[in-house]
Amino acid sequence: MSSLAHYDQADLALFALQLLPSAESASMTMHVSGCSYCRQELAQLQGDLASFASIVEPHSPPSQVRDRLLNQVAREKKLAPIEQLEPTPKDVSAPPEQPVRYERSERAPRPVTAPPPPAVGGRLHSRSASLGSARYLDEDKLPKTDEDATVTRLLPRIASWLGWIAAAGIAITAGNLYHQRESQKLRIADQTNIINRLRADSEGARQLLETITDPTARQVTLTPSMGAPVSSGPQGRVIYVTSKGALIFLGSSLEPVETYKTYELWLIPADGRDPIPAGTFHPDPRGNASVILPPLPKGIQAKAFGITLEDDGGSQTPTMPIVMAGN
Repeated sequence: MSSLAHYDQADLALFALQLLPSAESASMTMHVSGCSYCRQELAQLQGDLASFASIVEPHSPPSQVRDRLLNQVAREKKLAPIEQLEPTPKDVSAPPEQPVRYERSERAPRPVTAPPPPAVGGRLHSRSASLGSARYLDEDKLPKTDEDATVTRLLPRIASWLGWIAAAGIAITAGNLYHQRESQKLRIADQTNIINRLRADSEGARQLLETITDPTARQVTLTPSMGAPVSSGPQGRVIYVTSKGALIFLGSSLEPVETYKTYELWLIPADGRDPIPAGTFHPDPRGNASVILPPLPKGIQAKAFGITLEDDGGSQTPTMPIVMAGN
């Protein structure tokens, strides 16, 4: 378990494969039931195992999982060593019968006596063989200790476990790579959005500079209208380029408005057409406000500019009275 009180992926992989001792498995079951992080990791491992176990080739497991598996094998219950076969109940003192075999030669065959099997400690080591089979159990290959017998018994299980553990390791690696790829895609998308915003800001700054420095730009000062319900302090300034339809408005000392109201700027065409909405704005606590490059048609000659007080969201026709105006 890590310093953050969570099981690592090696423990969770063994738990998912049901390879832990019963005591440790019960402890981990209790921990996972109360730990959302480990429960999520275990669910991901189980899903990855189900997806990848049947399609991968067996590979060597990670060293951490291999060491844990060998430690578990060492704790398995020891088996009794294989008993040596007792000789048949007959007179041991009598010399053993000598098998007879013949050598092939050009002359008449003569019997050849095979050497007797060695006797160790008054007991005969026999070689077991089945009829019709050429396989023998060599006495040199018999397990000599309890540990050897245990390892011999567990070899088939270990071989199958190693395949599952290798599959689990590959599944975990594939899952990590998938999550890293998705995270990388999200980071790339965020960076792309930032770049697009910077490009838009750069383009807006360029247009703003061109509007301010354009030699054909008209500058109009807006002041409170007669009879308007505002003080005489507010002022506004409009910079307008007719050929580009570019407009910049800067206001100062504006009166605050209710949350459901808004100021709206209007362009009054010189040809007598209806006023064109040129953007809404709310002054800040110091009374300052601005409208930067609203969408306006190009080539509209302006006779005057005005500001009205409208419902929040603006209007398509001005609501009288006009609180500020400038010719």
